[in-house]
Amino acid sequence: MSKRFTFITLALSSSVAFLVGVILAGGVERTPVVSSAPVHESEKHDRPKPASLPGAVNFADVAERINPAVVNIDSTSKRATRGPSRPSPGDDDPADGSRERELPRQGAGSGFIVDRNGYILTNYHVVEGAERITVTLADGRAFRGKVVGSDPAIDVALVHIPNVSNLPEAPLGNSDELRAGEWVCAIGNPLGYMHSVTVGVVSFIGRKIFDQSLDDYIQTDAAINFGNSGGPLINSRGEVVGINSAISPRALSIGFALPINQAVAVLPQLKATGRVSRGFIGVTLTDVTPALQRALGLAVGDGAMVQDVTARSPAERAGLRPYDVIVEVEGRRVTSNQELIQDISARQPGSLTRLEVVREGRRQTLSVKLAERPAKDQDEYGSDRLTGAPSTTRPVDAQVPLGVTVREMDRRFVGRLGIPESVQGVIVQRVDPTGAARQVLESGFVILEVNRKPTPTVADYERIVAAAKPGDALAIYYYHPTVAERALVTVIVD
Repeated sequence: MSKRFTFITLALSSSVAFLVGVILAGGVERTPVVSSAPVHESEKHDRPKPASLPGAVNFADVAERINPAVVNIDSTSKRATRGPSRPSPGDDDPADGSRERELPRQGAGSGFIVDRNGYILTNYHVVEGAERITVTLADGRAFRGKVVGSDPAIDVALVHIPNVSNLPEAPLGNSDELRAGEWVCAIGNPLGYMHSVTVGVVSFIGRKIFDQSLDDYIQTDAAINFGNSGGPLINSRGEVVGINSAISPRALSIGFALPINQAVAVLPQLKATGRVSRGFIGVTLTDVTPALQRALGLAVGDGAMVQDVTARSPAERAGLRPYDVIVEVEGRRVTSNQELIQDISARQPGSLTRLEVVREGRRQTLSVKLAERPAKDQDEYGSDRLTGAPSTTRPVDAQVPLGVTVREMDRRFVGRLGIPESVQGVIVQRVDPTGAARQVLESGFVILEVNRKPTPTVADYERIVAAAKPGDALAIYYYHPTVAERALVTVIVD
């Protein structure tokens, strides 16, 4: 018993000695005592600001610096207009925009000053159709504004308030340097609450929600609501990296911002001509992936593959074909379709551009005279998902590798959808929700080829697909009647 008592005594003595030493050395910070005594107003201002932890972001300082450059924009119109429009904060669904809606006679949004002489960036949909624009600065001054330029393709507009100078400018950052997980904040006037600040992180870079070619949205969970449209998305250095543009109402923390680099790239044209001209060759593209390379036996592992060529377009006149892989533009390497789109769009219509193409394993050079990119058709956002017509075809067989039932094309179906006579294939009747093709094919698609082998009949399609083994990659070339485009997808056989 004495030995045990001695051991416990020594242990307790050592612990007490350690704690005393730490306290004397100042290594333990005491929990502050919260006082209920009233604090004099002068003492509040005398207190030092709380220090930030090493590496922490103090968005209070960020907001304080940039708030003076954020403005409120009210737009009014005498007449209401109807028609499909780009969904925005407060709309029902930013992902399809299929609903016709009456645009309000009066709307409110945000913007930020990019030039001390009164130039303000905002969203196009904030000022679309406006007959009167009122810009209210952070100091309360209000001015009549005028749209000097707009680019509906990327939903940006440039507003000017005349006869002002020395306005506070919002510093612009480099959106190309953004990374998923980086802290950002949004400032705007949601629901009329002026200069509200919300904080979150970048959730994804390069989200496509409206236009599969030009869209490159920043997704963020920083709260964005109706009225935030056109306001700045700001990084931890206090630089504008995006323009808040859209939200998803199906979740409370999914918002989208236009990268500031896209807006900056068109600013000179907006100021000079009021509109934006982009180069255009007339193709739809897809990235070369490992699965696509394996399915088609391609000689290159990256690049932009041509899926479809628009009739009477520069691409058709230059001789581009489906399955061509564009690997260079004017000697500069192209690794993805996004790179190619950005390069071509940045060039002036009418310019001659040299493309390096890989066709059937061989390289060749084609010269393309660029046209001007056409405006998006009004009904593009108004199309419904196509559903196949009733048929007496067999139900989906669990043994079918892709889980897809197809049927022959019939004149009634072709005539109803205006499918060109050049489109020859089988119609997707049903897609098994558990099958291998569930995420890439839909009922109503017309399958033209599988691994570059034509499928004009159901027998041809079934013969090609039945020969595939589990793990094989199949490149399916199809026609989408709703958007009148051909596209290429890859399916791994279960």
